[in-house]
Amino acid sequence: MKLVAPKPFTFEGGKRAVLLLHGFTGTTADVRMLGRFLQKRGYTCHAPLYKGHGVPPEELVKTGPEDWWKDVQKGYQLLKDEGYDEIAVCGLSLGGVFSLKIGYTLPIKGIVPMCAPMRPKTEDAIYKGVLAYAKEYKRREQKSEEQIQVEMERFQESPMGTLKGLQQLIADVREHLDHIYSPVFVVQARHDEMIDIESANIIHDNVETDDKSLKWYEESTHVITLDKEKEQLHEDVFRFLEGLDWSE
Repeated sequence: MKLVAPKPFTFEGGKRAVLLLHGFTGTTADVRMLGRFLQKRGYTCHAPLYKGHGVPPEELVKTGPEDWWKDVQKGYQLLKDEGYDEIAVCGLSLGGVFSLKIGYTLPIKGIVPMCAPMRPKTEDAIYKGVLAYAKEYKRREQKSEEQIQVEMERFQESPMGTLKGLQQLIADVREHLDHIYSPVFVVQARHDEMIDIESANIIHDNVETDDKSLKWYEESTHVITLDKEKEQLHEDVFRFLEGLDWSE
């Protein structure tokens, strides 16, 4: 069964714009509900889909952080080209890392990194995550377990330069946290099974801005945008955005 590929989305809501960024091996579906919530409250939201995501895993490993960063920049530029001069950014996981990178490379009103890693996992741990994603993707295609086994053996022979690139990106962004002067609202799930939750403190303590806060979500796991406390998260992100210094 061929899966329907997810797409980028733009939800038009008002003159204030928010760039929404999904995570590694995730898709725009991870930030869609947040986008709809903010749209109803007057924000225009755009979420790009990174190259190699939402397609067979064999395509994912041919791409890397440089490709995905280009997609993030294109998403930002799309909002600019549509006439949105003031943009905030919310990103989940890898998207949170990119939201911080935007913070020291592009003009931005405010930043919401959600469950963003600042301590790179070992290459082995990231690799296991990619294998789990690949297997799950193939199951959703309704392939037989025998076929999945054969394809997974072949997949494991693929070169995975992506993993080193991810570690380098995280280390690089961490080095630049003290170049971030825009307001920052750090979001972290207490039961995050994917990243070292100390990352949230690292971000909060090292960004240069004085306008910063950190909130722990005690019932949530890594994909916090789809978890038990998502409604509370929506409200908190909205409140943060409302407190920014928009000109309109």
